Amino acid sequence: MIDKDKIKDAVKLLLQGIGEDVNREGLKDTPDRVARMYEEIYGGMEEDAGIHLSKTFAAQNNEMVIEKDIVFYSTCEHHLMPFYGKAHIAYIPDGRVVGLSKLARTVEVYARRPQIQEKMTAEIADAIMEHLKPKGVMVMVQAEHMCMTMRGVKKPGSQTVTMVTRGVFAEDAELKNTFLQLVRV
Repeated sequence: MIDKDKIKDAVKLLLQGIGEDVNREGLKDTPDRVARMYEEIYGGMEEDAGIHLSKTFAAQNNEMVIEKDIVFYSTCEHHLMPFYGKAHIAYIPDGRVVGLSKLARTVEVYARRPQIQEKMTAEIADAIMEHLKPKGVMVMVQAEHMCMTMRGVKKPGSQTVTMVTRGVFAEDAELKNTFLQLVRV
């Protein structure tokens, strides 16, 4: 559970640590604003993706289902700086499908936690495999990391791409290529 009082205290210490006056007009309410913001952007900490993936529907179509260009915002656990981009998900149903918005909600559950992109990509794929039980799933995430663009190496526009395959996608190169071609469209 998010402890807003601890966050407020930490923000005050951080501001003091960089030499700011926490009582000046522009900063007086900043600790409270940051605590409320953290409650929102880290809301996935206590959320279970299974809730979103549990309501399924019978489907005759056992062909590939793709939801692409799912925009997300997350926070790198190494520098506590944002990374953001798009997730693309494909799965092969095994007689059951899930509402398309539930795939986007699954991305949100994992994006709204401090973490690394590689782990997020795998968590999304594993949640879909566990709860939807498809024949296979493939998740690709493309993101720009602010820890690379505004500090350190300072390379704006660089993209990190991660991919995870499970089930038939891990075994079938043609299936993978079809997904990649459709994502590029």
